[in-house]
Amino acid sequence: METLTITSDPHNIAQVEAFIEDIRAKYNIADDAYGNILISLTEAANNAIIHGNDCDKSKTVEITCALDDRGKAMTFTITDHGRGFDHNNLPDPTAPENIDQPCGRGVFLMMQLADMVVFSNNGSTVEMQFRI
Repeated sequence: METLTITSDPHNIAQVEAFIEDIRAKYNIADDAYGNILISLTEAANNAIIHGNDCDKSKTVEITCALDDRGKAMTFTITDHGRGFDHNNLPDPTAPENIDQPCGRGVFLMMQLADMVVFSNNGSTVEMQFRI
């Protein structure tokens, strides 16, 4: 299992990107899966930092990565210290009134790109699985 813990500063997304790049190299992840993982994890980490922890640098975001026993799937878990959110009640970013909004697409992208997405702890933890 690989683990990265960062403080809740948006600049730390670069550490998340480096973490994913290291995992890509270690497990020889194909370009398609790598792209999906990169976008999904950076979105999840951004959400955790900005919305979950309110950019409070005294709070952390933890990201773990585990490879399944057969080496065919990778599961990432992202946890923040926020109150969570109702992931079933988010505005549809594809609705005409939301198309021009500058934010609000992160969860939508994660749901489209990951093979499985599970929210727990009232939404303050997200688990995403990708076939590699």
